[in-house]
Amino acid sequence: MPFILGAVAVIAAAYFWIQRARNAAEMGHELLDVANDIRLAARRFGFRRRNNLHPAETIDDPKIALAALGASFLELDDFPTAEQKEALIRGLREELKIPHEEAEELVLLGRWIMGECGGAQQAISRLSRRLYKLSEQTHFNTLVSLIQSIVKYGNGTLSQSQKTALEDVQHGLKIR
Repeated sequence: MPFILGAVAVIAAAYFWIQRARNAAEMGHELLDVANDIRLAARRFGFRRRNNLHPAETIDDPKIALAALGASFLELDDFPTAEQKEALIRGLREELKIPHEEAEELVLLGRWIMGECGGAQQAISRLSRRLYKLSEQTHFNTLVSLIQSIVKYGNGTLSQSQKTALEDVQHGLKIR
């Protein structure tokens, strides 16, 4: 009887470890898929990383800068909700007149650029200066409506860090 019980325990332990190994492999594949999604989104929008330049400085399309600014602004809120994330996608779709899938890819690429900048606060100042170089102040109203849609689905008011970020955007876009 003890031998049977021991054999069952060994089989159960082996099964447990095999399942853990399979789950770890699956998680690795999912991480590779996320990296591939970012790479494909960057390629679709013509974003190319150049040597000796920060990724934010290589942005040539104001849409990418707007999406990255929106994603950065969203991350300044403590814990962005799914509604706020969807509001950013919806705002990009409506303001830029693009399909839903393209807006999702822009947000994905924008979050990656924000991460490359070292966080949301640093990304906002760098990206607002880049947006000014690309289109001066023509996209400020688009950015404000994106921010309003994000705030509307949040707690309804700007957090202190978001207010500071809005001042950084005004400074970066040279708005008095």
